[in-house]
Order: sequence, then C-alpha cells, then structure tokens
Amino acid sequence: MRVVSLVPSLTEAVALTLPGVLVGATDWCTHPAGLDVARVGGSKYPDLSQVRALRPDLVLLNVEENRRVDADALVAAGVPVRVTYPRTVDGALAELADLLAELGAPAEPGWLVAARRAWAGLPVPAAPRRAVVPVWRRPWVVLGADTFAGDVLRRLGVTNLYAGHADRYPRPMLDELRARAPELVVLPDEPYRFTAGDGPESFPGVPCALLSGRHLTWYGPSLAEAPAVLAAQLADSVTYPAG
Repeated sequence: MRVVSLVPSLTEAVALTLPGVLVGATDWCTHPAGLDVARVGGSKYPDLSQVRALRPDLVLLNVEENRRVDADALVAAGVPVRVTYPRTVDGALAELADLLAELGAPAEPGWLVAARRAWAGLPVPAAPRRAVVPVWRRPWVVLGADTFAGDVLRRLGVTNLYAGHADRYPRPMLDELRARAPELVVLPDEPYRFTAGDGPESFPGVPCALLSGRHLTWYGPSLAEAPAVLAAQLADSVTYPAG
C-alpha cells in the first residue's frame, strides 16, 4: 500500500501507525517530527503531477482542508481517493479507526485507544461559557454550525454563540461579535495565528483564551492529549483592559 496524504493530521496518524505506508505529504505536514517522505506542495494547491508520480494506491483528503477540484482531478486520472469529513469527536475517532483498518493496521494503535479514553473520561461541564471563536481576521471569520472544533469546545464547556448560524463559517463584523456579549473569546493559533498582541485587543474587557490550533482542529494522534492541553489553555484566559 502506497499512501499520499494531503491532510496534516492524517499524515501524522498514518506515519505513526503504519511506518513505510506513507510515501508523500504536503509541505504543511509538520508531524511527526523528521518525517521523511516526498513533498507535494500545499494542502490547497498541491502539485497533482507529483502526487501521480508517486503512484499512490490511495490519496487522503478532507472536505475543509482540500479543494474539490483537486479531488475530482485525481479521480479523473484514475487515482483512488478517500475524503474525510469529521464534524464531531466521535465521528473523527470512527473515521480514523476505519481508515487505519483499511490501510492494514492489525489493531487500533495505542494513541487512538488513549484518545477514546481521554474523551470518554471528560466530566460534564458544570457551567458552560458562552463564547465566540474567531478563526480568521481581516475579515473576521468565526466557527459556526456543525464543525469538529465546535464539538471539541462543547465537550470542554464552551458554548459557541454561532453554533446555530446558517453558515458553518460566518463572517460577522467586529461590532456584531462584541454585541453578542460573549463571556469568552477563543483564539486558536491556526489557520490564523492569533497571539497575545494580535486578536485579544479587539475584545477589551472580555476573557480571551489562546488555544493550540493543532489540538483544537486536528483529528489524529493529538486527540489523545487535546482534552488536557485545551482545558489548561481555556483556564489560562486573560482579560485585556478597555482602551
């Protein structure tokens, strides 16, 4: 089996579970450290000629990470693809188990077993906090309905104020975000790299939590440690003064 992954979290999952199966990955596939496979460009604009040259038995894609036009082009060229689209933690765990079994894993890897235990063992949040979750600025883009990251936060006691929006990634103006009167603003470091000096100043007087985007949005080995990492970062929220 020869696999090319255009999804960073799946790259990590396959590389750690089935060494030797992965033959290609994107330039953005940074985990595991020291991964030595052919690089085929970015997730959004991969070099499909390089992908085909690797003679993959399967190419891994994701609905949000990759473009439909690239998936269609690979299929038209006779390259088998598997498109993932988890929108909940349970869905991600199930998709990972199915994928790894299909690729030849004799049993669930230890990291996947640990991830199941970590998420199953979470206590029910006593008092969920109402939050907005920007994932981009200029323009502002926030998490809306039916997203994997939204389910991750829900399980950790964060209620997304845009979870009922018609769009999965609404683009409200900053004044609208403030008018929602959030009790918390969640700012991940990817896809936009929010930092202490870039993001929180737009929400003076509101606690802001800087989160690891990898632990919030990746579905792979990082799922095992995500509950503890994200819970600590949420608890470490900082309120920036008005003015």
